[in-house]
Amino acid sequence: MSQITLRKSILPRQKSHYNGWPWLLPLLLLLLWYTASREQWMPIQILPEPFDVANTAFSLINNNLFSQWGFSLQYLAMGLFAGTVAGTLLGALFGLVPATAQRGEPLFYTLAQIPTLAWIPLFMVVFGIGDGLKLAVIIKTTLIPVTINTRQAVSSVPLTLSEVAKVMRFTRWQKLRWVVIPSALPDWFTGLRLALSQAWVSLIVVELLASSKGIGYLMVWGRQMFQMDIVFVTIFVIGLSGMLMEWATTRAYRRLVFWPLPSVGHRAQITTSGWRALQLPVLLLFIWQFGSQWGWLDNTLFSSPFAVVLRFISGITNGEFEAAMFASLKRAIIGGFAGITAGLFFGLLFALKKRTGEIFTPTLNVLRHIALFAWLPLLTAWVGNGDEGKIVFIALASFFPMFFNTHQSVTHRNPQLDEVARVLGISGQLRLRRLIIPGAAAGIFSGLRLALIYAWLGNIGAEYFMSSGTGIGSLMFNAQQLLDMPTIICGMVLTGMTGALLDKAGRLLELRATRWRNKD
Repeated sequence: MSQITLRKSILPRQKSHYNGWPWLLPLLLLLLWYTASREQWMPIQILPEPFDVANTAFSLINNNLFSQWGFSLQYLAMGLFAGTVAGTLLGALFGLVPATAQRGEPLFYTLAQIPTLAWIPLFMVVFGIGDGLKLAVIIKTTLIPVTINTRQAVSSVPLTLSEVAKVMRFTRWQKLRWVVIPSALPDWFTGLRLALSQAWVSLIVVELLASSKGIGYLMVWGRQMFQMDIVFVTIFVIGLSGMLMEWATTRAYRRLVFWPLPSVGHRAQITTSGWRALQLPVLLLFIWQFGSQWGWLDNTLFSSPFAVVLRFISGITNGEFEAAMFASLKRAIIGGFAGITAGLFFGLLFALKKRTGEIFTPTLNVLRHIALFAWLPLLTAWVGNGDEGKIVFIALASFFPMFFNTHQSVTHRNPQLDEVARVLGISGQLRLRRLIIPGAAAGIFSGLRLALIYAWLGNIGAEYFMSSGTGIGSLMFNAQQLLDMPTIICGMVLTGMTGALLDKAGRLLELRATRWRNKD
């Protein structure tokens, strides 16, 4: 006993270091909020006092907050389960049966280029604005990332593991149980995590647009009644939900995937050429056309392909589509440029200035978990429904992916670059331009591609919620109210093509800017 006491007295005490810098910005924002509301820098209907928001939160907790929250989570769980099962089966079918992949995969990837926001007007016409709309949107949002990641996972089993299965003479079931599933589970979990975050955002969008229940509906109701305290409470609940979902999926991954991850033996390829890739699309087009012509399909819900082509030609001829696309692209470019520039600047600043990053980055990380479209009620109240409000929202949509990708890539850069800079005496802008940015180029351009896509999607969503003005999103939403299916389908095609072109432009820009990496 005395030896243990002596040993403890000899060992130095390790002081626990508490970092309070991350709390500085939230406290300053809370103080600024309190001062602005008390001094009425903004009307009380737009910026309520923090104590009023707290009182409203307690009142809603005792009233219907948990019931509305539970309603949203219930439909999220139902749609996520159905979409995950369907995506897992479809992805496994594409990965394990090459003939099915050759015929069905090109069409799937073509439809996947159309974002979920562009499907909402079509789903509204087909499923109405009830609970079926929520399930359809969540299932569609979940299906795509789960299918893509499952297909990639099951078709990329390392060759060494496949050889072991042959040597051990595993049956098909044993190979699936002991080789394919363990090897595919990490990538499948990646798809599930993406699906969960995207499904939560999509559910909030649907509840903001058309719903009579749910946390999104409660937010819209508060905005319509000019009770911004309710809006603040629902924003907090949405952000807390996002953080809890990310924490839960991370814990589940760590508990279920506990073995060393194998190296990938080969990369899955998508079959997009050959006559087999055209079989399914052509067959579906024939069924669609003849079904509409012979009355098998309701022309109100499913206009014929010929009617869609005629509508596309008329929209191009009279300049309607051209004007809508020009207005949408103009806002997306202006807002996207502002958000990307701010994200790049602050991502570099907070990564290079450690103390500044400790103050700002944790708060931004918390704000990142708030579903993007949950900010729309606040923006419409503070900025308005005009182009200014749309551009601010687009800038916000593109800021977060650019900021976090830049910050992460610069923070985790190769430490040897800093050592080289010290040895050569390089500092300041030269060090940033010659070493830091090239070393973090992959992550920065990944953020740029995401920011471009988010800017375009943010513009479409802003046109849905801020219906004033022109744009391809406004055109589609107005067509949905008139049950104009050809216009809706034309808008979906244009939206998907634009998103695909923006992603392609981002990739080409990355290849051109980093072509030095491929030189000997």
